[in-house]
Amino acid sequence: MKKTILCLFLCFAVAFAYCENETPTVQKSDTTLTDKVISWYNAHLNYGTVTMLMAVESSFIPFPSEVIVPPAAYQACNSDNAALYKTDAKVVNVIFIILFATLGALLGALINYFLALWLGRPIIYWFADSKVGHLLLLNSDKIKKAEQYFIDNGKSSTLIGRLIPAIRQLISIPAGLAKMNLGVFMLFTCIGATLWNTILAFLGYFAHGQQDLIQKYNSELKIALWELCFLFIGYLIFKGVKASRASKAKAESEQPEA
Repeated sequence: MKKTILCLFLCFAVAFAYCENETPTVQKSDTTLTDKVISWYNAHLNYGTVTMLMAVESSFIPFPSEVIVPPAAYQACNSDNAALYKTDAKVVNVIFIILFATLGALLGALINYFLALWLGRPIIYWFADSKVGHLLLLNSDKIKKAEQYFIDNGKSSTLIGRLIPAIRQLISIPAGLAKMNLGVFMLFTCIGATLWNTILAFLGYFAHGQQDLIQKYNSELKIALWELCFLFIGYLIFKGVKASRASKAKAESEQPEA
């Protein structure tokens, strides 16, 4: 069973990596597969494509959510877009985008979770260091970093990790390796993904679809999220040191006097 799953996984990954790195021989073009997907997505904006690409973004395939949610949120407020514009209340349309984007993020996270659960640590690390894994921008150091983050922060890492760019796509893997309770995993993933998608959606809404403005705010947003991450880590360290001192003091007080 594991071999079958791994074969399917590798076939899909190889196909994606090959397409991503393939150079056209007939006509000259610098357009990458990602650019083609973005162009196709912008021409076919609907709730289905939002869900599908967010599932891709949340799985092991590198794809930026920043080019998925903001344009969809902007178009959801455009009455000419029949696929996304469902009500005159624009905020409600944006909420629909957030909901479907979060659904996609959950589906992608579940892919990583079950792959890690079924295949196990040795195969996951082997694949990350394989040629195909490197083409997908994976390596064992990234997996180890995500796993250590999960160990250090426990179950809450599946929530906080969804807000951290370098961790977001991979945090589901250590959750699967640790056999985290599926219900708790899904709940925390949904909360974290909803927060991130809400930020992106309203960024697209307030930026009025201007890509340069979106990129500007997105860069500032990443800096702010990293700052929050460091503050959170600092809090955990402070909490751990405090608990360690309290435990040490308790042990010393319980020792019999000589």
